[in-house]
Amino acid sequence: MPTGSTNLLGGTGADDLTECVVMKGSTVSKAKAEAQGLYRDYNGERYWFCCAGCAPRFDADPTAYITA
Repeated sequence: MPTGSTNLLGGTGADDLTECVVMKGSTVSKAKAEAQGLYRDYNGERYWFCCAGCAPRFDADPTAYITA
């Protein structure tokens, strides 16, 4: 892992893991992402991100990521 990066894996169990909606294939711990503010609530659903770069991309066009 690169210096200065945050490990977002290693949550409390399988139900804690999800896939980043922006960078498909990137596994994210929901608890750790929430602790870092790497999530958004949109239309009553919560979406988690693997890194800080994904949130602005999601914010710009959420429907592009949740319907893909």
